[in-house]
Amino acid sequence: MPLLSAGSVRRWTADDTRRLLRVPGTDADKRTRGIVALRTGSDAFPGAAVLGVEGAWRAGAGYVVYLGPRRAADLVLARRPETVVVEPGDRAVRAHAWVIGSGADDRARPAHDAGPQPPDDLQPLHGVDPVVVDAGALTLLPAPTAPVVATPHEREFAVLRTALRLADLGTDVLRDPSARAAAVRETAAALGGVVLLKGAITLVSDGDAVLAVDAGTPWLAAAGTGDVLAGVIGALVAADRAADGQAPLAELAAAGAWLHGRAGRIAAGALGPAAGRPITALDVAEALPAAFGTTIDDTGHVARDDEEDDA
Repeated sequence: MPLLSAGSVRRWTADDTRRLLRVPGTDADKRTRGIVALRTGSDAFPGAAVLGVEGAWRAGAGYVVYLGPRRAADLVLARRPETVVVEPGDRAVRAHAWVIGSGADDRARPAHDAGPQPPDDLQPLHGVDPVVVDAGALTLLPAPTAPVVATPHEREFAVLRTALRLADLGTDVLRDPSARAAAVRETAAALGGVVLLKGAITLVSDGDAVLAVDAGTPWLAAAGTGDVLAGVIGALVAADRAADGQAPLAELAAAGAWLHGRAGRIAAGALGPAAGRPITALDVAEALPAAFGTTIDDTGHVARDDEEDDA
């Protein structure tokens, strides 16, 4: 797929990402670095909880809270014991950003058949803090009161458009770069939030401009990488809001996608002309600190935009 250039589509770069990454100062503490709360995972898909929590920690969150079923919570604690686990629906939880939906049991259920949802699932969407909405939680949209970043892949994108009463688009339509960009822009405008459509080129829009992120590698097409991405975006949003930042959610989402793609390339060894090697979602999460560090280091050639096109 060629790089998008039509209309108001803009390629997102390393420099764009760098200006949104926050490095803690000497007076930082765990809460001022950003609190991320995740309502993710299920008995059927407990690993999604582990991957999202791992993504949030590895992308710089200072404090991570997990709310979910016992099996998933146990796995989260086994992998990341520093995580604070509380009961789902605990209304005392305060966070700078939420991540919901990854690994939800109802991920395949059409939005119009979703039926009543548990109060603990609805709670973040009816608050004021930004919410990253992934996978199964996309059935809870539209009409949130909280600022949202929806992160569908192509099949989930079709479900979201149905929920928003937008025209059904065939696969062939979405293969056209201009039509794909127009569809993301239209969907974000109807949602009243940010839509991040995952793909070889990830597109992000708030209903106005479209940002195109192509920092990744085809090796990222693996189960669980989207769960990691949701955690990464949550961490970047939380860090910005904890510092009283006002960065647009679309830009923070694009920065998260770029950092995630960069981590994928590092994990796969796909820098420069190298073809790379197979990776897992946890490989991507574990490469996030390296991706973060080389991006904020102005002298590090790893983050140069001219090298991004070589892979």
